[in-house]
Amino acid sequence: MAKINLLPWREQRREQQRKEFLAVLGGVAAAGVLVALIGHLLINGQIDYQNERNQYLKTHIAALDKQVAEIKELQARRNQLIDRMKVIQDLQGTRPLIVRIFDEIVRTLPDGVYFRGMERTGQQITLRGTAESNNRVSSLMRRLDASEWFSEPTLKGVKANPGFGEQANDFDLTVKVSMPGVTGEDGQGEAGE
Repeated sequence: MAKINLLPWREQRREQQRKEFLAVLGGVAAAGVLVALIGHLLINGQIDYQNERNQYLKTHIAALDKQVAEIKELQARRNQLIDRMKVIQDLQGTRPLIVRIFDEIVRTLPDGVYFRGMERTGQQITLRGTAESNNRVSSLMRRLDASEWFSEPTLKGVKANPGFGEQANDFDLTVKVSMPGVTGEDGQGEAGE
């Protein structure tokens, strides 16, 4: 006998389509969760890797910063030593200069002029003294100007001093120390003796 299906075929078909749809939906959801999980793991792995690289760089940067600080400290020490050496060399080079200055002052001193004080500031010498007359002061200034060790004598003041004579004067004058071309060779020769 012929089988007659009394069930509504449309409902069975809908039921089957619904089951297929749910199965596909479940598969897609599972695949989505799986992809999200794998993506999350990959991204976390890359973040961890980058953090390790950053830490490596920070460690090496700290070591380099320490070395840079040591280098700066060594350079500062080196500059201090160079400055000290320069001061010592300048002192050794100019050591005979003061002797030459005193010698030249004695050579330029005319008769009738007496020094009461002398003060050196840098390359300038201030002389205080007493002269028997104004002509003696003028003679001293001419001799200082003619000397190769001195230049630009300038009279700062003259005041009468009758205690040394009628025409006696106290004077203040400044003169600049000039280095003749022979100084370097002579200074080195005397430093070696």
